Amino acid sequence: MVAVVVAYNRRDLLGQALDALAAQTRPVDAVLVVDNRSDDDSAVVASEHPVGATVLELARNTGGAGGFAVGLAHAVEGLEADLVWLMDDDTIATPTALEELLAARDAYPGRVALLGSRVVWHDGREHPMNTPRRRPGASRNEVTLASAVRAYPVRSSSFVSMLVDARAVRFHGLPVADYFIWNDDFEYSCRVLRHGTGLHVPASVVEHRTKAFGATDADPGDRFYYEVRNKLWMILRSGALSPEERLLYAGAAARLWLRTFVGSEARGVLVRAGLRGLRDGLVRRPRPNREVLRAAWPDVAELERLEAAAEARRRAA
Repeated sequence: MVAVVVAYNRRDLLGQALDALAAQTRPVDAVLVVDNRSDDDSAVVASEHPVGATVLELARNTGGAGGFAVGLAHAVEGLEADLVWLMDDDTIATPTALEELLAARDAYPGRVALLGSRVVWHDGREHPMNTPRRRPGASRNEVTLASAVRAYPVRSSSFVSMLVDARAVRFHGLPVADYFIWNDDFEYSCRVLRHGTGLHVPASVVEHRTKAFGATDADPGDRFYYEVRNKLWMILRSGALSPEERLLYAGAAARLWLRTFVGSEARGVLVRAGLRGLRDGLVRRPRPNREVLRAAWPDVAELERLEAAAEARRRAA
């Protein structure tokens, strides 16, 4: 089991995240830190930490999406992990977080593609940025099996503590690096869970130490571009959703965008960012991961091997 932490310019939080990994009651087998070309000394903090992390220093900032694509590829292809625990550098796992995820996975009678933790803010409140989507239409048997391991079935999960089975990675491939930020974990988890089992495990708790308490609709400014573009890419270009889900999520996205606009104090910024996102989401497709990451990661061949093998498996299925 390899823990993957994607880091960018939060050296102090990164140190705390690594401290938390070192304090797990079920020790991690290895830690991999992907540094997204931080301007601070995050890479040094990671390399000198007693947890003994492997550090991949990217040549440029690829966003969370690129960082997790690289981290998953190296963990599965390079380190031969059977499970990969994904988190940001502001994710502080409580000591039993991993133990609880693994306990639910081991007790569940079927194969689980991924599991997610309960995410709280530093004051203990449930963090609205990382609320999982319960699986709509889950059968009574699915709910019963999940309840027996103190979990519930979900349709999506967050990269703020997501435990992924390497078999799912080898079949479904990697996150879409061109998303850069936002909705990358939504798309990836929905893709993996369209026909797979995902569990949310409330007993596994992590803190998401964001500066402010709130969801992504809390006046995002220019970053609203990524929300609009990526949500359109997911609805129109991804195989993560069924046709019915595309309609449902399109309506949900429209409501979210309206709520974001109404609550904003910089509506002109949102309009400009949203129109650019609308244009690029409709007329462009995400670039292949190898194209996005080639200049950032010298060993992109590792990623290419994994994705080529995953595509072959999907075609044969």
